[in-house]
Amino acid sequence: MNNIDFSYLKFIGFSNLLLWDFKRFSSANLKSRYNIVKLSSYIKEENIKIKPFENPEQQYEILGVNNNIGLFDAYVELGKNINQPYKIVKNGFLAYNPYRVNVGSVGLKTDNQKYKYISPAYVVFSCKDGLLPEFLYILFKTNRFNELIRENTTGSVRQSLSFSSMGNIDIPLPSIKEQQRIIEKYNSRIKLAEKQEKEVFDLENAIENFLFLKLNIPKDFQKTEAEKFSKIKFIDIKSLSRWGVEFLLNQKKDSILLKSQNIPMKKLGAIVDIDPKSDFSILDKKLEMSFIPMHCVSDEYGEIINLEEGINEKSKGYTKFQDNDLIWAKITPCMQNGKSAILRGLKNGYGYGSTEFFVIRNSNPNVLLDYVYHILRTKLVRQNAVKFFTGSSGQQRVPKSYLQNLEIPLPNIKKQKYISDEIYKIKNNIKQLKKEAEQNKLLAQTEFENELFL
Repeated sequence: MNNIDFSYLKFIGFSNLLLWDFKRFSSANLKSRYNIVKLSSYIKEENIKIKPFENPEQQYEILGVNNNIGLFDAYVELGKNINQPYKIVKNGFLAYNPYRVNVGSVGLKTDNQKYKYISPAYVVFSCKDGLLPEFLYILFKTNRFNELIRENTTGSVRQSLSFSSMGNIDIPLPSIKEQQRIIEKYNSRIKLAEKQEKEVFDLENAIENFLFLKLNIPKDFQKTEAEKFSKIKFIDIKSLSRWGVEFLLNQKKDSILLKSQNIPMKKLGAIVDIDPKSDFSILDKKLEMSFIPMHCVSDEYGEIINLEEGINEKSKGYTKFQDNDLIWAKITPCMQNGKSAILRGLKNGYGYGSTEFFVIRNSNPNVLLDYVYHILRTKLVRQNAVKFFTGSSGQQRVPKSYLQNLEIPLPNIKKQKYISDEIYKIKNNIKQLKKEAEQNKLLAQTEFENELFL
């Protein structure tokens, strides 16, 4: 009997059972170079409450928790609108949503959050001596700890983690000195990622600043022009293409949107073809080509992120594209998010896809389509386009006339290429910085986990 291998069996002492549940005992034993302790020995539930409804006209600053930023200042509410006691959250306290803690809905109260009350639906607790709140907060964000959380949730339909169940979790616990060292290492990676994200933000703003500078468009031009409009506006009914107060008040702004001080202005419809016909008759009906639905176009970078393949005979009813076409989303919010791209490398030179794209094609030797692409991706153009939306609130679109009548500065082809090349360089830097920021965030978590778990 002594020679029998019981490696696939796990014996649980009855006295160790808090709940009958297979998942709590099916995972491998927790291993670490540090002492393994029961979390319940190092945390304390905090249930001090106030009663806002007793002071109906007083304003109460309410906290929220989500899985992106943790604890945040959510809103201010009058006491008369809060019909139950709310918990007090002090600096150093942690709070989590018991139904969403397994997806990271947990936060740590610091000086960054100015508000201090939270719904009683959240679990609020503090750390005892020997456990740093920031260390535990970072631990909550790791994949390994989330596995432990999931193993300790209860409920048949909606899984929940109670404070007592959380206390049953075993965690590796280094000394306070070691916790501080691990936290500093983690934060150094996060700070580097935040610095890179700040650089990304600055570079994204730099694109339009660079564009407007090279086109000699004054920064305050739109504001000064807008101030010229009087409070009373007379509209010639014969010139109306659409009814709407916002549209009527902004009609003139469209024509002067990108006015340059020394570069000729041209209507877009006069220099490129908008929604031209694509002749697919030259293709064999069964020839493969690219299929581009809306989700294949990146909001972030304004480029194709995936080229799916389709068959020509299935293209009926779709918008048709050719290599080097510019596609620009007409439907909200896709247009507002910047879904646009220049198509390159289409299968056999042709493609088809969402009917919610305008197609812009160029045969004008004095126009570089990449330059037009950068103009149409500016926030200024996209925000202005919103004023021209037509259709119901759920399916509003930019009319073709908006693009046709949009006036843009058109410098010589050499300057267009210079501007376009420089913007692409900035975008490549943005891509690289975003990639490095994501890598540093991932490394911060990976290094933290590797430090604690074997």
